Amino acid sequence: MAYNTIEELRQIANHQGSALWKPILDNEIELSECSEKDVFARLEARYEVMEQSAGRALEKGLTTAGGLIEGISCTQYTYSKKDHSICGSFLNRLMARALSGSEVNAAMGKICACPTAGACGILPAVVISLEEKYQLGRRTVLEGILTASGIGAIITQNATVSGAEGGCQAECGVAAAMAAAAAAQMSGGTNDVAVNACCFALMNAMGLICDPVAGLVQVPCAQRNASQAVNAVLSADLALAGMESIIPADEVIGAMFKVGRMLPMQLKETAQGGIAATPTGREIKNHIFQKQRGE
Repeated sequence: MAYNTIEELRQIANHQGSALWKPILDNEIELSECSEKDVFARLEARYEVMEQSAGRALEKGLTTAGGLIEGISCTQYTYSKKDHSICGSFLNRLMARALSGSEVNAAMGKICACPTAGACGILPAVVISLEEKYQLGRRTVLEGILTASGIGAIITQNATVSGAEGGCQAECGVAAAMAAAAAAQMSGGTNDVAVNACCFALMNAMGLICDPVAGLVQVPCAQRNASQAVNAVLSADLALAGMESIIPADEVIGAMFKVGRMLPMQLKETAQGGIAATPTGREIKNHIFQKQRGE
């Protein structure tokens, strides 16, 4: 059975007595004309890329254009091993993995865009951290990624995942929503819990602008990958605790899309507003591009 909205997906899954990932899998099999085995093989291949990008910069910083985020993942990972952190080791490792994905992306390394390259650190950090925390089997992890992909596909169809069209709420915010649904499911939550987690994550990121310093996908993109990874697990816990979203998921998605269209172009990836337009942000831009021109 086909679905076009989160509510339709939820109803189909509940009618089947299955988790959200099952109708998503059925839809993928129909559209791609691949077998279930082939779909999971492709998921496995993508998860391997996620694992590599989430771990590559943990021990050693990578060279990036402009050097704005070199070594930040390694620094955070080292900090995660200390006993006095405010957020504890789990959240700090989660942030370090998200930062690693951003650092690999900025270093022109191989990443899995989920849903975009600018938000590539969020979903990997969440699913890898939960796999580690709960010692989950690989199949459970891949089912979580499948759930995330279905949520992302619906949002792409009915709204946007483009920072240039909807701001960072449409990139990092949607990635958090995808990851929150996956996290809730991987932690034993029902379909309703997973949908509520998705709602909370997207609401928490509503209105988030896209203002990359010097036009590079580094600052504040990397920090937002870390914060939205935390948003994802926070939102999953809110839902797992029994909190319900009073606004249906599809209405939250619609609101995000409308907010994105209301944002001025200066706040949508142009680097003409937000922190990119601060005096220091402009100085960094001039320094980077003068250096590239050899001036």
